[in-house]
Amino acid sequence: MKRLVSILLFSALILNASNVNNSTSLTLDEALKILKTNNLEIKTASFDVQAAKEQTNTVSGSHWGKLDFMQDYANSNDAGNVFGFKLTSREASFGDFGFDEFLSQMGSIGTPAGQQALLATQPDKLNYPDARNFFQSKLKYEIPLFTGFQISSYVDIMKSMTKMKKLEKSQVINEKIYQIRKSFYDMALLRNSTNNLNKILTNIDTLENMTEKMIEVGYAKKVDLLEVQAKKGNVKRLLLQMDSNQKLLYHYISFLLNEKVTNISTPDTDVQMPSLSDKEVLSKNLDIKRAITGLEVRKSMVDVSKSSYYPMVGAFGELSTADDSFLGDASDHQAYTVGARLTWNIFNGGIDSAKVEKSRIEQMKTKTQVLLAKKGIALKVSKIRTEINTYDSQISSLEKELKLADAIYKNYEGRYREKLSSMSDVIIKQSEQIQKILELQMAQNKRNERIFALEKLANGENK
Repeated sequence: MKRLVSILLFSALILNASNVNNSTSLTLDEALKILKTNNLEIKTASFDVQAAKEQTNTVSGSHWGKLDFMQDYANSNDAGNVFGFKLTSREASFGDFGFDEFLSQMGSIGTPAGQQALLATQPDKLNYPDARNFFQSKLKYEIPLFTGFQISSYVDIMKSMTKMKKLEKSQVINEKIYQIRKSFYDMALLRNSTNNLNKILTNIDTLENMTEKMIEVGYAKKVDLLEVQAKKGNVKRLLLQMDSNQKLLYHYISFLLNEKVTNISTPDTDVQMPSLSDKEVLSKNLDIKRAITGLEVRKSMVDVSKSSYYPMVGAFGELSTADDSFLGDASDHQAYTVGARLTWNIFNGGIDSAKVEKSRIEQMKTKTQVLLAKKGIALKVSKIRTEINTYDSQISSLEKELKLADAIYKNYEGRYREKLSSMSDVIIKQSEQIQKILELQMAQNKRNERIFALEKLANGENK
């Protein structure tokens, strides 16, 4: 019995812990950590960076040349092949030339006719040899000694491309952070507006009860009640829309985090203005960094074009062995070859100079694009700052207008009780109150979005 009680208590503790975990709200900081490890687009960008690194290693490996092993096998009765096989295997003999037939006619060499007949003799072993197997094992090493700085320039290009992929990954992370932060703050604004509308719905319920009582004593008409109920339905419809928008946000947050999210802890609705100077934004902006990296690539491309002016020098070494069986008498039949080659294009109709000039033009074009990127980002920053200041003014004004709308509604509600105003007047004032709530939410939402956009231009920096 004690054991059963212990098991039940332990199970209850586990269930209680599970319920606590399920009810835990996901904070923005927690979401950002999950985002960087789970988001599929960020993972894809990470693979691109890894692939670029391997491509750099591929190009850099050309400095070390290549070592190849080749194994040949052939069987032939072709006279040239058979003799070549024997010669390569270091097994050729005078008998392969038909010297036995030559020696058998040496007695007739004293007469001109005999000499002529001897020279006309066709050696049968040389012309009609037996078929022969040929196995050749060869180890060959080739290395570029000087390529006119071509390989090193290509390595620089691939390093710049790897840097470019890293910047692109940072842009993806930056964009996803922007989206997840905006989603959390959108949820906060939705919840805040929902709370305000629920307060209005409570006021409408109070107004509905009051109107019903006033109808009973003859101080109000049934049409007044219908107006209240219609407004109540309108507020419920708005609340339903906001609830649907919250569900959509949960779906979007789940998509960004690549896991199911059903409850989040929202931050304050007001986002602090970052203390970022224009100079700091420009120095951290990823688009500008990518443009500068592109300029580095263009510089290296000019160096690649110039490599055509230089000679190309390479060396090679080769070690081989051959026999009519695999690795037969390998040490006796081994051979080596070493050598080097210089190739230098002296004239090709001005093609090389045209390529160099084209690369320089592309470099100057990229310089212009870097300058354009800086000016474009500076323009965006000025535009965003102006929009934020505008929304700050709108929010300050709307907050005052909402307070006034609340006070006017309460005043008209009291006047209706005293039969000094109609229900239509009360409903109109309440509609103005709801309108101000929605306008304030939209202004706050747009202000937050602009602040996040400014931080995104500074590579997500939030100071």
